[in-house]
Amino acid sequence: MPKLACVAGEPSGDLLAAPVLSALNQIPDMAGLEVYGIGGPRMQAQGMRSDWPMETLSVRGYVEAIKQLPAILKLRKELITNLLGDGRPDVFLGVDAPDFNLGVELQLRKVGIPTLHLVSPSIWAWRAGRIKKIAQAVDRMLCIFPFETEIYDRAGVASTYVGHPLASEIPLEPNTSQAREKIAQALHLDRNGKDGLEGLVIAVLPGSRSSEIELIAPVFFETMQLLAKKLQGQKLHFLIPVATPRLRAPLEVLSKATQNQFPDIQIHLLDGMADEVLEASDVVLIASGTATLQAALWKKPMVISYKVPWLTAQIMKRQGYLPYVGLPNILCGEFVVPELLQSDATPEKLSAAILEWLNHPSKVAQLKERFTKMHETLRRPTGLLVAQAVAQTIMDRRIGRIAS
Repeated sequence: MPKLACVAGEPSGDLLAAPVLSALNQIPDMAGLEVYGIGGPRMQAQGMRSDWPMETLSVRGYVEAIKQLPAILKLRKELITNLLGDGRPDVFLGVDAPDFNLGVELQLRKVGIPTLHLVSPSIWAWRAGRIKKIAQAVDRMLCIFPFETEIYDRAGVASTYVGHPLASEIPLEPNTSQAREKIAQALHLDRNGKDGLEGLVIAVLPGSRSSEIELIAPVFFETMQLLAKKLQGQKLHFLIPVATPRLRAPLEVLSKATQNQFPDIQIHLLDGMADEVLEASDVVLIASGTATLQAALWKKPMVISYKVPWLTAQIMKRQGYLPYVGLPNILCGEFVVPELLQSDATPEKLSAAILEWLNHPSKVAQLKERFTKMHETLRRPTGLLVAQAVAQTIMDRRIGRIAS
């Protein structure tokens, strides 16, 4: 029975890996494939056995990681011991989470276990020196952005462009009215009594980690209050997808406090449904991360924001060399959407940037054209391409064993 060990360290990795496991289930040579390691609910729904909680690895930034470091190191030691012993796989697939996965891959490759890594670390944005460690740890890098393969070719690292799975899952043309109907049903909004989701819809995505909710969510809620004042008289809905169950409680506290102060403000929390929320929206207020790419693929104007502790920001500033952090801007090679980070992340500036989109529909139309071209470039059968790379590696390994 073929064995695949796989590690995804956060919800975005779970989202990326699930289509890969689904495609592997369709490959005849991979019948009976055992998949285990660390993964989230989407991967587990495809038959993966997650032996450790993914939440242990779901941290962002140096300061936050230091707090979680003992638990992370303990988990990694247990994982490596398992994979070098009874749980020895035919191949290891690391999904993003480079600070964790590269260390695992390095140890496994030393003893001859093939290592694949899905999602290149952002060596083109910051910490370019990591490519030396990647060359030692990874047999093949599976790149989700087209410009990355040239970087690896120059470094002598095998790589394959597989596209971004979200580009295949998200349609080229969003259906805003249908998404609004779906959300109205989920929220049990009476179209006759509360007019469903008619009017202006603003998606608010404050992140998928507890640290993000602590730092940026209060600012986003203050921004919502300002927007409600400035757009008084309009039918206005704020939609907030809750990324994981543990984030609902802090978001409910912020939501109730806001609605107590502003009784007329319409704030709706939805478990999951990030895609539906983005598709239904007119404009998006969003924390920097993979979700910004989702918003771009849904062709939505957005304002990107982020806050990290001061020390984390100083370290990142010294190691980064791109002028932007948002994926839509990185992929377009210019500031096509505003980024308001750290001290610039104020309710006044954020609300003004949102209103700028709402007041200039011609700019929104131009942005949609740009995002459509980007979508077409990223659209590949990603899950299948990654699954084929995994399957081929397993088959090559088996043939090598027979030949020897």
